[in-house]
Amino acid sequence: MLSGLVLLLSLGVRADLVIEIDEGIRGALPVAVVPFSNKSGQPLSEDIAQIVGDDLQRSGDFQLLSRASMLSLPGKGEDIYFRDWSILGQRNLLVGTINYDAPSKSYKVQYELYDVQTQQRILGKVVGGRQDQMRDIGHSIADAVYEALTGIQGVFSTKIAYVTLEQSKSKTLYTLEVADADGRRSKLIFKSPMPIVSPAWSPDGKRLAYASFESGKPAIYIQDVASGVRTLISSYIGLNSAPSWSPDGGKLAMTLSRDGNAEVYVMDMRSNSLKRLTDHWAIDTEPSWSPDGQSIVFTSDRGGGPQVYMMSSNGGTPRRLTFEGRYNARPRFSLDGKTIYYVHQRSGFNVAALDMESGQSRILTETEMDESPSVAPNGSMIIYATQRQGKGVLAVVGVNSGSKYTLPAQFGDVREPAWSPYIKK
Repeated sequence: MLSGLVLLLSLGVRADLVIEIDEGIRGALPVAVVPFSNKSGQPLSEDIAQIVGDDLQRSGDFQLLSRASMLSLPGKGEDIYFRDWSILGQRNLLVGTINYDAPSKSYKVQYELYDVQTQQRILGKVVGGRQDQMRDIGHSIADAVYEALTGIQGVFSTKIAYVTLEQSKSKTLYTLEVADADGRRSKLIFKSPMPIVSPAWSPDGKRLAYASFESGKPAIYIQDVASGVRTLISSYIGLNSAPSWSPDGGKLAMTLSRDGNAEVYVMDMRSNSLKRLTDHWAIDTEPSWSPDGQSIVFTSDRGGGPQVYMMSSNGGTPRRLTFEGRYNARPRFSLDGKTIYYVHQRSGFNVAALDMESGQSRILTETEMDESPSVAPNGSMIIYATQRQGKGVLAVVGVNSGSKYTLPAQFGDVREPAWSPYIKK
């Protein structure tokens, strides 16, 4: 178990998040990430090997060897004395060398991943980029190493969106931010003195849908992350909230009360036409699509309290999925559609997982005020909002590993996280 290990801290950027590993896992795979040899003749803005190591350790699947314990610092395969790394109990070893290419004004990073026991090279590549792309290079190497050792695509080059709240006696400010998956390089997307809620990524990772109260009433907007261009999508009388993209990006499910009661609707993004899916006196909200686009799960109190229901994305009679406890809400499908993650009230509010085949559920988190779960695009982790010492923070839990880390902001509260899909270039 690791407790209170601070991996990064960016005092110069107010909106960046801080990673603190709360709990690792026993049996994590030992791996050594050697500081990359800088042959460029140029000072580097980032420590690429440190970025790779932090990413791998954050996943919970790896235990990193400390640099102080390393007996040597090889930069390429022929410099490795495998006996030294075997003595240190390492299973895998990553080395690298950084060179500078003057004509292209870019850096070339050559890295190699080895199996210490067999002394065989598992992976070897050259990647390049500018000085300001060092973090991108580090994340991409971590993705490649993670996939080579686990068979699962890495998520270190993805993004997270979240809402921050700063309050003082004179003002209240909500901001919608987008950052790297490790909380660094935050970018302001939108700010308002009124609440911003329910950010949701488009399937291509280029746009965010969210609800904003900037006009004094809720309305749904779509914003291009790169250009900042915003489009008003829904501002009907009453509630406009909880947007959710269909897997093909052609439709947007949402909650509207335009007809007097909170119901689930689907908007066709090409024609802007609306289709009402639910028709009940209860509150139906928080819709989310299945990976194949055939079903929608949502929260409804039609049974007397908030519970999770599922229905066809074309409409029809909903089927209740949750029965344990008096409060189950904010459902989200797993990557394979076989599990639903949701907020469950027991002694407190926790993120739970429901196996669709067996109907069995299990609790994934242990704090008391956990909400807004969002699944990583490889299905291995869930990011959610929680409370720590009276302050809103983000937290991540490994779906199978149980590893945990938190992402508090340096200033203000953090809430409403949304993990991006794999972003198409």
